[in-house]
Amino acid sequence: MSYKELIVVGELNVDLILNNIEGFPKIGTEIIANNMNLTLGSSSAIMAANAAAMGISTSFCGVVGNDNYGDFITSELKKKNVHTEFITKNSALQSGITIVMNYDQDRANVTYCGAMEALTFDLIPWDTLSEFKHFHLSNFFIQKGIRKDITKIFKKAKECGLTTSLDLQWDPENKWDFNFEACLPYVDIFMPNEQELLALTKQETLDTAIQHIEKSANIIVVKMGEKGSIAIQNKKRTTTEAFHNPTYVDSIGAGDSFNSGFIKKFIEKAPLTECLRAGNLMGALNTTAAGGTAAFVNQNIIKEKVKTIFNSEL
Repeated sequence: MSYKELIVVGELNVDLILNNIEGFPKIGTEIIANNMNLTLGSSSAIMAANAAAMGISTSFCGVVGNDNYGDFITSELKKKNVHTEFITKNSALQSGITIVMNYDQDRANVTYCGAMEALTFDLIPWDTLSEFKHFHLSNFFIQKGIRKDITKIFKKAKECGLTTSLDLQWDPENKWDFNFEACLPYVDIFMPNEQELLALTKQETLDTAIQHIEKSANIIVVKMGEKGSIAIQNKKRTTTEAFHNPTYVDSIGAGDSFNSGFIKKFIEKAPLTECLRAGNLMGALNTTAAGGTAAFVNQNIIKEKVKTIFNSEL
């Protein structure tokens, strides 16, 4: 593989994950969590780290604070062989953190954005972008510094000759202020999950949501959890079933791991069915360990786990 294949532009934070929690916190009270993990967080970083672990040459562009969490984030990315030369350290800001409270297969999150909001159009390495094959951006709503320029960003990425993908993620403000009619023509792969697509289009069913947006989009890929995934291109729909993990731990980052598997095959010019299958497989593998990256050590171990747990191949 070439030195520069994938560049991921997005937010960076740590996840403090609390498990085996005795109840739900109420104002004025204290409860106990019986397990804690500090891991690399953020949708974008999880996608980048797992793509690199699968063998894709990956670089990251984002902003962290000049602090211990920022050092931890860049160190964890480097351990996964993600190139970090485009990560900016901002001494005026603190690195972001998400407190994750896990309850079986559901969770509650509290996020401090910090340096995540400082990424801007000008910090993207436009002078070298044409050296890459694919451009991925995730978690649009939480990154206030790039909101107004999102269409401009994807238009310029296309002008640089890259294929592109976008995963909006959930809007914490629930406003869904994203002009998809203007932006999506420059996005090769739009990658929402089912609930995000319904919220964005203000529709009640997946079918009507797809109809509402498909005129503006090139390829739409909808993640549906245990129901698998669906791709829509030129009004043709392709559906693949999910892989089921018998030893579920948590689903933090499962959608991001889906993205990394899908994009790996897309870069390799595989057909859509194979891209969807790889996405589903990596999403399921994600749930075998705590957090979004622990299940993705390196390419060989990923292949071994996929064979052992799912009797399949990547």
